[in-house]
Amino acid sequence: MKYSFDDLKGRNCVITGGFGVLGLALTKGLASAGVNIAVISRKAGSDPRAAEIAKEFGVKCIGISASTLDKEALEAACREVNAKLGRIDILINCAGGNSPKATCPAEQMAADTPLSESFYGLDIAGFKDVFDLNFQGTILATMVFTREMASDGKGGSVLNISSMNSYRPLTKIPAYSAAKGAINNFTQWYSVHVAQLGIRCNAIAPGFFLTDQNRFLLTDESTGELKPRGKKIIANTPVHRFGEPDDLVGTMLYLLSDISGFVTGVTIPVDGGYSAFGGV
Repeated sequence: MKYSFDDLKGRNCVITGGFGVLGLALTKGLASAGVNIAVISRKAGSDPRAAEIAKEFGVKCIGISASTLDKEALEAACREVNAKLGRIDILINCAGGNSPKATCPAEQMAADTPLSESFYGLDIAGFKDVFDLNFQGTILATMVFTREMASDGKGGSVLNISSMNSYRPLTKIPAYSAAKGAINNFTQWYSVHVAQLGIRCNAIAPGFFLTDQNRFLLTDESTGELKPRGKKIIANTPVHRFGEPDDLVGTMLYLLSDISGFVTGVTIPVDGGYSAFGGV
């Protein structure tokens, strides 16, 4: 038997958040394997990168503006994908992120920690926004973009983007951690629910990558130097570096390809050894 990712060529994929820091690497990785892509995000419809990717890799690549929290907008986007690309074979739920409004300034509380800097000072609206963006956005996109997979007997593949926060919640970011933990649970639940329909559902749990959402926590805005938190992360990542977005592509292609046809309901860490290191 020949092992390759050739089976992906010509398939159609919807990826939410596909022009973000990590999402763009996944989008280009899909295109390099010959996958046609529809990128869904709030401003994807006006993003020139869709046309650039289509030209560079010789695939169809379109951008459609829609919020992953708006089911009607997602349904309209699905109709557009069907009209322009055809049947959806793959869904990647990559839209997500964190916000300072859902972040505690204090890593741990002490007797003299002001409540405003702790869990008790969190803006509940900010907490909800982050949780919904990461978890509800994944649920709604899956409800909309996999409906044909579930009804036509041809199956498909869903890939969720989780985080190492799902295994070991990080200090300061309870909403993001909770949402990613929920994504792992949903990945398992949904994989069982649709297994007999030929739909597989798996997830990737990235370790530490510098993105627009976490840069404020890890680096100094004025100097670009690592903050103590960023230095702590590098010290506890055995390969002693942050991940590069392209580090996710190989695992993505494996989980989407027929090579992994007996793999469903798993979350694979891509973390430079972070989850294997006990700190000493």
